[in-house]
Amino acid sequence: MITKITGKLLSVRPDAATLEHDAFEYEVLIPEFARRQLQNQIGQKVSLHTIQYLDGNPQQGRLSPRLVGFLNEVEREFFALFCSVDGVGTKKALRAMIKPVQEVATMIEEQNPKGLSTLPGIGPATAERIIAKLRRKVPKFALLITEQFEGAGEIERDIAAEVLDIMQSLGHSESDARKRIETALVSKKKHKDAESLINEIYAQSQK
Repeated sequence: MITKITGKLLSVRPDAATLEHDAFEYEVLIPEFARRQLQNQIGQKVSLHTIQYLDGNPQQGRLSPRLVGFLNEVEREFFALFCSVDGVGTKKALRAMIKPVQEVATMIEEQNPKGLSTLPGIGPATAERIIAKLRRKVPKFALLITEQFEGAGEIERDIAAEVLDIMQSLGHSESDARKRIETALVSKKKHKDAESLINEIYAQSQK
């Protein structure tokens, strides 16, 4: 399975990018939010983290391998979760993801079916299914998928999600807890556990 391609970005179309690697050119399907990230990088070397799937009708024996690409592993991880919801799948997710991952994850976390229903192909019933299946799985995506945190590791994202729950249990509102966590993470310090991040948050509040 191809999980990453690095090469020269030859072109970007509304639904796909073409990368040149050695003697090969690869067509990689991309959602709209990824197209916006890539459109100014034509001619440059880029890396796309990919999901591979088979497209076509298995009953007719017409299956073609396809790649879907993202600029980081976190976006790929969220997309895979989004596709796992009944009634979504890869093709519908590709059409639907016109907004950045953080915005979609936030709508799911805040249980906002009306907002999700504005995504292409996502009606009210599908929006409710997405929320029911994913709302407990997306806090780290809603919290950390911003430009300054794209390099955050999986462990640190999980720690931040854990701290968000802890701070809410201590009486902080979700927005206040989120703001404090993001402020603490701007320092780029590595946090090995929730206690370390909480100590950093309250240390900054004393400044």
